[in-house]
Amino acid sequence: MSDAPAPDGRRRSDRPQGPAQGSGRAPDELFAALDLGTNNCRLLVAARTRNGFRVVDAFSRIVRLGEGLTQTGRLQPAAMERALEALKVCADRLRRRGSPKIRAIATQACRSAENGAEFLLRVAEETGLVLEIIPPREEARLSVAGCLNLLDPTMDAALVLDVGGGSTELSWVDLSGAVPNTNGGPTPMPPIRAWLSIPIGVVSLAETFPEVRPGQEAWYRAMVEAVKAPISAFRHADPVRAAFDDGRGHLIGTSGAITSLAGLHLGLKRYDRNLVDGLWLTDDDCVATANRLLALDPAERAGQPCIGPDRADLVLAGAAILQAVQETWPCQRVRVADRGLREGLLLSLMAEGRSRRRSRRRRRGGTARAVAAA
Repeated sequence: MSDAPAPDGRRRSDRPQGPAQGSGRAPDELFAALDLGTNNCRLLVAARTRNGFRVVDAFSRIVRLGEGLTQTGRLQPAAMERALEALKVCADRLRRRGSPKIRAIATQACRSAENGAEFLLRVAEETGLVLEIIPPREEARLSVAGCLNLLDPTMDAALVLDVGGGSTELSWVDLSGAVPNTNGGPTPMPPIRAWLSIPIGVVSLAETFPEVRPGQEAWYRAMVEAVKAPISAFRHADPVRAAFDDGRGHLIGTSGAITSLAGLHLGLKRYDRNLVDGLWLTDDDCVATANRLLALDPAERAGQPCIGPDRADLVLAGAAILQAVQETWPCQRVRVADRGLREGLLLSLMAEGRSRRRSRRRRRGGTARAVAAA
């Protein structure tokens, strides 16, 4: 779900969504995914359906946990307080939903901060939430899992780009054996042929390259080149290069910065996930939108309905990361995903539940056969 601002000043996802339990029918089994990132704190609560899940509650708040981390190597007191307040809201929502099965994770800010683990101990003490710091490889895999329904099975490859606040994950996915999902069930996970995590996200990039006006074109170009360097040096994805060179690969971009770019491209007066999630953009569309942003000063960017003041100083860093990937791995089509890590977490939780039920059924079946044989 997006955290684009709503007209009343609150985040769309600050409001409870979907029917609450106790509405006159048997309550659904609920699952929850909590993601504490460098920039955002996000919660998603859902009930399983035949072909995925139905969201019943969502929350997202920009907390900038990684603010100042690139300079100090530590989480700052004000940033930790902002994150704690958001996590307390999440804990309260989970209690009101009957404490669903949950997987709660923390990513780059807590991975890299000297006091990241210490902060999560405090989170557990004050909120009851136990967050797991996941490695970059798991973060990349979960992002791909959350975007499966947006992969184009007519292509031979896809590059899934997950732009975070403190890191960026790239996953090269092999679609050569993919078939369209026509049975209504979950989309199978295709092979990930290579993955890369770079310690550059919108917060860390914006802090490393403070905005310069005038001269913003050179400033923006410096950000693009800084991101291109580690991606160009990565050679493990070279076997997938031919698919992109031949026009048989596409890009999927998942992040608040990329969905904001899509909303600006569409000229939305209010963010609408239904119009943004799954939107196809061309390479020219992305460049044109970045150029439009460059022509705006920070106050004008903050006034854009799909950007807002919380993203005004970060959205160009997100555009620079996207452009760096497009220049390093050229393709004509980019698909925008207003989904990713949290959705991957939910699907993995639900898959674990199915696996446990199958194991129990097999054990019960084995016992019944043993009794009959006796």
